[in-house]
Amino acid sequence: MSGHSKWANIKHKKGKADAARGKIYTKIGREIAIAVKEGGSNPDSNSKLRDVIAKAKANNMPNDNISRSIKKAAGEMGNINYEEITYEGYSAGGLAIMVECVTDNRNRTASDIRHYFDKFGGNLGATGSVGWMFDRKGLIVVDRKPGMDEDEMMMLALDCGASDMQANEDSFEVYTEVSDFSSVREGLEKAGCTFLSAELTRIPQNTTAITDPETLEKINKLLDALDDMDDVQNVYHNGELPEEEEEDD
Repeated sequence: MSGHSKWANIKHKKGKADAARGKIYTKIGREIAIAVKEGGSNPDSNSKLRDVIAKAKANNMPNDNISRSIKKAAGEMGNINYEEITYEGYSAGGLAIMVECVTDNRNRTASDIRHYFDKFGGNLGATGSVGWMFDRKGLIVVDRKPGMDEDEMMMLALDCGASDMQANEDSFEVYTEVSDFSSVREGLEKAGCTFLSAELTRIPQNTTAITDPETLEKINKLLDALDDMDDVQNVYHNGELPEEEEEDD
């Protein structure tokens, strides 16, 4: 796996980026709604909103879309009541899976997620059943442009307050504690770094390799089905899945 980014395997991502872009913008719009509800529509005084805006920009979301989402969230808070819920369970083959959702209908979301776990050979667990297997971290993936020095990037990341960094062929993965995420992201941004991704994530403490073709097919169908749900924001698992299996669709 040398030279390949770990974060792509930790967080299940669909390969068809262009086709999925509209769905990504919708999901980020919901995150903006949650952030505005919690801390107001001014990013200068709302660090969570600043973080979501950075995530939006890392996903190439146009500034107009971001502004519209903030205004929409500020104007519709009385009409739409989104809440954040995390579901936990096991896939076929026993992989631990965490599903982060933002929903306006808890019953609908729970029913749909349970259906997909059952359909593809998994089972939905109680809160806390697999969460202990993951560490909550900030992860900032920096575009590694030609000539960027690994040692210099490491020093910059540590100076900004990062806890660790991993160098890949085309990116640097900068890890932070949750409490340091905003300040590290802002420090790297001021230093001129370009982000491929910038968000809080879940890192598995241990991983499990899955090689059985039938089990892999069930796992990938479950991950794809969850990813396609409008209410699902993020899907994390502790599996080591062959890259070609994750990218085929």
